[in-house]
Amino acid sequence: MTSSPVDPSESPSLSVPQLILHATDNGVSWITLNRPGAMNSLTPDLRERIISLLLEASADPAVRAVVLTGTGKGFCAGADLRRSGTPGTSATSSTSGILSAPGTSGTLHTSSAPRTPGTSSNPHTLRVPGDVARTIRLGAQRLITAVLDCEKPVIAAVNGTAAGLGAHLALACDLVLAAEGATFIEVFVRRGLVPDGGGAYLLPRLIGPQRAKELMFFGDALPAVEAERLGLVNRVVPPQELEKTARAWAERLATGPTRALALTKQLVNASLDADRATSLAAEAAAQEINMTTADAHEGVSSFAERRTPRYRGL
Repeated sequence: MTSSPVDPSESPSLSVPQLILHATDNGVSWITLNRPGAMNSLTPDLRERIISLLLEASADPAVRAVVLTGTGKGFCAGADLRRSGTPGTSATSSTSGILSAPGTSGTLHTSSAPRTPGTSSNPHTLRVPGDVARTIRLGAQRLITAVLDCEKPVIAAVNGTAAGLGAHLALACDLVLAAEGATFIEVFVRRGLVPDGGGAYLLPRLIGPQRAKELMFFGDALPAVEAERLGLVNRVVPPQELEKTARAWAERLATGPTRALALTKQLVNASLDADRATSLAAEAAAQEINMTTADAHEGVSSFAERRTPRYRGL
């Protein structure tokens, strides 16, 4: 999927859909972050747009797989520090939004003036205990949860730098493809922050606690090839092959038994937090649900008839 790069700083009136390109092609929903001038960093509006598209993908029978990617040199640089604290916005994308507002260089604003209900987005308003936690729950965590809970398989096609929340956005996906030269950076420690966006949940489950702490403690850039070696990335490909590979994988998933894939995703994700008995019970329940689908009957029939199955996602 290609499109002309657009930098919102050059056109203040640009609408959100232009900053996130969206198209459905052959059963695949392509969600492309399109702020190359800002390394595809996320404002609250853009975060909400992604969440909305993922929810739509779950509910739309015409969508059977999702690809998340970006334009330019970055996949996603995380929360937009310049815009996250802008007055009038809703809950910000990450901790950095609470600590940053235009012209503050990341300084936490406080004021002796009384706090008026409904004005918490004002950077000069007194912050109270609970603001940061609420911001994280309603912002970064909702984004990552939307990926994890999407009922269609989600592929990250990481075209460049994935930093902070952007790295966690990629790692929450079911499959991760990365271009040679792409990097993953747990950038939080560089700013004196605790990782957000589910990073401390995702990373230990993917690579173990020691490796996760190494990445989070030092904040070093992790090249795509090393990320593949650690198990964070499924495959590294030349940059010119990234879209082609993502399309091939997504379209293959889009011709598969969609409900079975959704149930499989749920089982695998839940197994990381469940004991054996709970996992086996969930497996049996998923089998019960799946056997009511048309695709399950098609799969069994095609096997008995020795032909290729024709799944419709139903």
